[in-house]
Amino acid sequence: MIGRLLWRGLLLALVLVVLYQLWIFMHILWWVEHNPANTAFMRSSLSILRAENPKATLKHEWVEYSRISRHLKRAVIASEDAKFTDHEGFDWDGIQKAYEKNRQKGRIVAGGSTISQQLAKNLFLSNKRTPWRKLEEVVITWMLERMMSKRRIFEIYLNVIEWGNGVFGAEAAARHYYKTSAANLSAAQAARLAAMIPNPRYYDQHREAKGLVRKTGIIEARMRQAALP
Repeated sequence: MIGRLLWRGLLLALVLVVLYQLWIFMHILWWVEHNPANTAFMRSSLSILRAENPKATLKHEWVEYSRISRHLKRAVIASEDAKFTDHEGFDWDGIQKAYEKNRQKGRIVAGGSTISQQLAKNLFLSNKRTPWRKLEEVVITWMLERMMSKRRIFEIYLNVIEWGNGVFGAEAAARHYYKTSAANLSAAQAARLAAMIPNPRYYDQHREAKGLVRKTGIIEARMRQAALP
């Protein structure tokens, strides 16, 4: 009796996992041609904001890939994923280097996530660090890379990532920080926005932080070598 119940429980769990993967698959398939209205990360951020202010809204406006400054595209790739156009979703060298750096420091100081992996997390996953979430991230990243072009992955990424407290996407970021459009960002402005990506809420409040200024200079120097999809 116990064995039968255990078997049924395992079978039910397997069915639920398959259905969840199918749900993700269908969303990604839809987003090949249609733009996401929001993401799991955006919904989570909005819930946090509304806990303090029930009328809070997010700053977000979708813009087509062609309406985003090439400076920003180059800056983000130079900052977040220099091998974006070459890998198939995972930068194994980057992961190894991040692991070694974290091991030496005894804490997490570097990540090895590619743009595709970051998009997978933003679209579907929570902020909780669990083995299950990491495995799911791998599966979603694989789906994204198989079903979408690099250009489409990058277009969605630039439109949904967080760039400040309640600020999401390139257009909202350009207007929030520089009172301009994503299309008109200069190289210096783009480099600074790219430098903010790892910790956007902090840098939103500390825009002249020494670390931000230093990283901005590094990114600006590397932008010319960045390959765009």
